[in-house]
This record gives sequence, C-alpha cells and structure tokens, in this order.
Amino acid sequence: MWWFQDGNRRRALRAPAAGRCAGSFRPSDQISILDIGAHMEPASFDGMPEDVLIVEDDPIIALDFEDTITGFGVKTVRTAASVARALEMIADRPPDFALLDVGLFREKTFAVAERLDALQIRYVFVTGYDGDARLPAALAGKPRLTKPCTSAALEAALVQRR
Repeated sequence: MWWFQDGNRRRALRAPAAGRCAGSFRPSDQISILDIGAHMEPASFDGMPEDVLIVEDDPIIALDFEDTITGFGVKTVRTAASVARALEMIADRPPDFALLDVGLFREKTFAVAERLDALQIRYVFVTGYDGDARLPAALAGKPRLTKPCTSAALEAALVQRR
C-alpha cells in the first residue's frame, strides 16, 4: 500500500494482488484508491528542517531517503553522489540538515562533515557497517544511523536538537 496526499485528503493506493511489488502489476490489474480522510488537517512538522542534503552514492538508497524525508514534511531534499558535488551544493546554498553516507565510491564524506561543522549545520552519518565505520577522532562522537534504518530513527535524527 502506498500513501499520498491529495489536497487535504490522505489516500492509500492499493493493488488487490497481495504479495506483489509495484513493478509486477499486469495491465489487467485493478487498482483501487481508498479515501482515508475527507478533510484532514495539515500535519504539524515542528522541529523538522526545511532543506536537507543527502550525500549518498547509491541512487536507490538516496531515493528511499528522499521519499521518506519528504513524507515527514521537509520542503526541499537535495542529493549529491560525491564529496565535490556536496561541497558545491553547500557553498551554493547551505542546508538545514544533512545525511552523510560515510563511504562513497572511493571516497569518504569527512570533508563534507568538517564543512558542515564549520557552518554549525547538523548532520548524521549513515553507514551499512554499524560500529565498525572508522571515523576520524574529531568526528567519532557524531551521531550515526545504521543502514537500513527505520523511519522512526530517521525522523528522530532530523528533529533532534544540537
């Protein structure tokens, strides 16, 4: 089941064939839209940053993060797949918050973290290596999430205060 916002209505999109993923629909499948609430009030997203930068080199993971984060009410989500691109985006318009994959293809995001620290911008490292991710001493105490992470853990990281 997928959720989407239609004006002030929250709706669910559901395929009748259980256990099949979105890519497996046949043209003959019927898709139903369920009305969840006729006049829902807009959700309150207090404490949520407005602009988030995701530094992630895996496009599927980046899209999943982007989809989840926009679902929390974040207005702008930008993605960079390299350290150089992330630093350009920060110079162009500093984000309110950043998610940094520790290990990109052939590079680490430590230079991005150092730049964000200099600008006093909050960020969280994300890694698939749990506690084994080696961080420089200056960054060792920074918050981190293990991939895959739950939506609740990601949301908590976004709203957490310094």
